[in-house]
Amino acid sequence: MIDLNDVKAIRMIDARDMLGHIADLPQQLIDGWAAAEAIELPAAFREVDRVVLAGMGGLADGGALFAALVAPECRLPINVVRDYDLPAYAHGDHTLVITTSYSGDTEETLAAFDQTLVRDCQLLVLTSNGQLLERAKKQVVPFIRIDYQSPPRAALGWSLASWLNIASRLGWTHHFEDDLEEAVRVMREWTDDLNADSPVMRNLAKREAGQLMGRLVYVLGAGIFAQVARRWRAQLATNAKTWAACEALPEANHHALVGLDWPEGFSSKVMALFLTGRADHPRNAQRVQLTRQAYLMAGCNTDLLAARGASPLAQMMSLVMLGDFMSVYLAVLNGVDPEQTNAVIEFKSALAHNP
Repeated sequence: MIDLNDVKAIRMIDARDMLGHIADLPQQLIDGWAAAEAIELPAAFREVDRVVLAGMGGLADGGALFAALVAPECRLPINVVRDYDLPAYAHGDHTLVITTSYSGDTEETLAAFDQTLVRDCQLLVLTSNGQLLERAKKQVVPFIRIDYQSPPRAALGWSLASWLNIASRLGWTHHFEDDLEEAVRVMREWTDDLNADSPVMRNLAKREAGQLMGRLVYVLGAGIFAQVARRWRAQLATNAKTWAACEALPEANHHALVGLDWPEGFSSKVMALFLTGRADHPRNAQRVQLTRQAYLMAGCNTDLLAARGASPLAQMMSLVMLGDFMSVYLAVLNGVDPEQTNAVIEFKSALAHNP
């Protein structure tokens, strides 16, 4: 097994520097905010009464984190669609549809873009290139262009910060600029302890990765941390190539607790990670503790991971970053390149041959 104190060995497996992209997350927040700030928003955007975020993968993760973060205060509903079809209520100029695709060629997102035109909705695009950018230009649709080279899942900061800027400027929420500054500071401070040069003894991400080897990882969180748990699940799958699942509290207390008995002996192969922070509702904070006890009693390995920062945004992004680092260190321990996603590429190729 690779020693995670061996920085050279880490760099050899992470040859395309996924760790560098994770360390860039704070700067992505700054750049994504600035890029959104630079575009002129149509006056009609101030008249919308519903928002749909349409996308897949990493940029959709940014949309889901955004929607969860602003839900307690946002004056209009925001729905994240990870599919081809928009909901029936998404029609007319009082609906704003935001289509996101890093490559610009995601077929589900292109389908949503085309539906938006037919339904006469307001439209905004986030992309780096491809057909989505071409269509936005052709239809004179406002767009934010991602100026960052990475796998799509590693550009999450651009997605989240762009939507926070739009929400702030349109008055859907309080202005997030101060929260963003705090999140950047908290993340940069923690990066010193989480990067490859930091030894296992003081590197929480490396220590946790060691606990995940050979186990099904089960991530649980409440409120904004439920969407962070979903991000962890996706990053563990794509980076570490490992089985992972997630659940949202308190909903999981109404069903998942009953399913811990069988198959016999399976619980010993599970690592249940509970995400928490000051943003938790007080009752959910209690649920986290009690649910963890239930998983321990069932024979599961468990751990509690606490967010850093004062604002919900800083807490959310500190845990996003921790999970991203963990997923890469687990990839190193598994001996797999965290950037490659051959299974996804092969699946898309097969799908392309079955129109």
